[in-house]
Amino acid sequence: MVAAPSRTLLLTEELIALDSVTPHDKGCQQRLIKLLEPLGFRCETIESNGVTNLWARRGTTAPVFVFAGHTDVVPSGPPSQWTSAPFQPTVRDGKLYGRGAADMKTSIAAMVVAVEEFVKDHADHEGSIAFLITSDEEGPAVDGTKVVVDMLEERGETLDYCLVGEPTSAHILGDMIKNGRRGSLSGHLIIKGIQGHVAYPQNARNPIHQSAAALAELAAEQWDEGNEYYMPTSFQISNMKAGTGATNVIPGELCIDFNFRFSTASTADGLEARVHAILDKHCLEYDLEWTLSGKPFLTPKGTLSDAVCQSICDETGVKTELSTTGGTSDGRFIAAICPQVVEFGPPNASIHRIDEHVELRHIDPLKNIYRRTLCKLLAKDAP
Repeated sequence: MVAAPSRTLLLTEELIALDSVTPHDKGCQQRLIKLLEPLGFRCETIESNGVTNLWARRGTTAPVFVFAGHTDVVPSGPPSQWTSAPFQPTVRDGKLYGRGAADMKTSIAAMVVAVEEFVKDHADHEGSIAFLITSDEEGPAVDGTKVVVDMLEERGETLDYCLVGEPTSAHILGDMIKNGRRGSLSGHLIIKGIQGHVAYPQNARNPIHQSAAALAELAAEQWDEGNEYYMPTSFQISNMKAGTGATNVIPGELCIDFNFRFSTASTADGLEARVHAILDKHCLEYDLEWTLSGKPFLTPKGTLSDAVCQSICDETGVKTELSTTGGTSDGRFIAAICPQVVEFGPPNASIHRIDEHVELRHIDPLKNIYRRTLCKLLAKDAP
């Protein structure tokens, strides 16, 4: 006899069927509101430039435990390349397929069902439970979580714990959680030269030749040594462009895009100053525009990470690794008002890919881990 689909699986399928390509929510958050309000959550929808955000809170006292996530997904790519339609949730070979299955509609469904079960057993729990959900995580992230965080800060609301449902597991559910993320600092650099004929280099100034030594120094520089939680800061050139396309013209400028993924061992201001110092040392004429898209954040081992790691072990027997690898996440915004932020979700091998999926065997254990974490932190009879 085939077992009936679990509540978490059914809710995940409902959310996948809503084609919420960033920055659109397509009704995902309204579905969550219908489930949360009967549990005693006060739900607020915050609109910002076409982005839909949800702040939902049950309770008025501390500690405040927040589940955070995003309903928006990346575009599917050519639907014809998918084995089944990207927004038609399909179970096949022990996996649930669909855009957002891993990143991160399974996590959102698991969070909601975990809260349903927890509140049923612990209606008079300690503190408060909240949800911070956005539809602008996969996009510019300007009108999403940051807007809600700014609103909470203005109202004087403080948070104590935040669990972000990003897909952090590497190989099996629970083998990795993120207790921090590196910052991201980008530079758009224009090295100025003088255009001219290659046969008359004395009448021109080649910005490629001029900048070669400075670029080599930037690439070889040790920006910091990292720390207990972070690998050393990385400088990477992502794009270079110069020339007219003709083989007999010395270019008049060289355009370079580069990025720092930096740890808490460095600051954005410090990195900017050191780059300018190297460029100036080589007597370059240049313009440089900076974009700081995220500061690094770090939650040292403590109450929240211990609760999540122990819940993973209790549910799966897996020993968890704390990691700060990967790209940026909305945790960088939440960390501004919350001292403990960690990220945990299903395996991430298929995210943003054709035939994105989550294994069925991971769905309910994920929900159980979220519920166990709530029990450890908010249940009145918690050990």
